[in-house]
Amino acid sequence: MLRLASILFSMVATTLSGIGVVVALTLGHDTLSPILVGAAIGFVIAFPVTYFVAKAVSELR
Repeated sequence: MLRLASILFSMVATTLSGIGVVVALTLGHDTLSPILVGAAIGFVIAFPVTYFVAKAVSELR
């Protein structure tokens, strides 16, 4: 499951970090700090999301 989770994490973290950046820019925060905070929040949220997705995929086998 670790190998699956590491592959999924690379995609999930990128996606959620991108969403965080887009949200920050959409809200009008166009300086560096809010953009980095949005990306960091997406990166942190990616850990539990990856765990639950990898667990669900592993149970399908």
